[in-house]
Amino acid sequence: MAESDRIPVKRRRRRPTRTGTVLSEELIIAAALELIEAPGGNALTVRRLGEALGCDPSAVYRYFADTDTLLLAVADKLIDDSLAGFAPGQDWAASLRDFGMRVHSSVLRHPRLAAVRASRVTAGPAESRALDTGIGILLQAGFGPAEAVRHYRMVIDTVLAHAAVDADVRDLSEQQRDQESRAWQELNSHLPAEQYPNLHRVREHLHLMDGSPFLDTLDALLAHLAVLRREQSAPTA
Repeated sequence: MAESDRIPVKRRRRRPTRTGTVLSEELIIAAALELIEAPGGNALTVRRLGEALGCDPSAVYRYFADTDTLLLAVADKLIDDSLAGFAPGQDWAASLRDFGMRVHSSVLRHPRLAAVRASRVTAGPAESRALDTGIGILLQAGFGPAEAVRHYRMVIDTVLAHAAVDADVRDLSEQQRDQESRAWQELNSHLPAEQYPNLHRVREHLHLMDGSPFLDTLDALLAHLAVLRREQSAPTA
């Protein structure tokens, strides 16, 4: 049995590191995030984490079973940060839009964790609160329990999928982003009409393909949910 299984978290001894710092889960998570976002790429290893914290790397295992567990804890912390100060209002659609925009913005601020946040379940307290909050907004709107769960899954997966793509785009070099923009605005708009009649027809609007469609997609999804809600509440003949 591992030491972390034998000793409850609250009863573990917090020994100071060689720099005099007392280790804690919060301190390890903060140091891990700095290493993940270090210039030049993700530098998170237990050895480097030990160096950053001024402790023996094995000390990290008293708090986290492995680096994957630590990674999920970091992701959970970012979820918590993204919803700090958020409180749903009376307008459920506006609340859900704000909720989605906060999550999207948070992922863009920490692009190297975009894939983790889009594909993994942290099973942490922040994700549970986010789930409770998001589903609560839909219950407040009048959707039934099963509908609220399904619609929340649809909304949050849409938000995270767009955020993951937008984070990848943001991680491109300035030259790469310029090439992407020119491809939409210049190359496609000059294709021969006889071969690409539909692109020729909309050539003056192809610049709209540049940039993220996240907000348009979110608004369209919320409008769809609003229609469903009105249809459910309409009196039957």
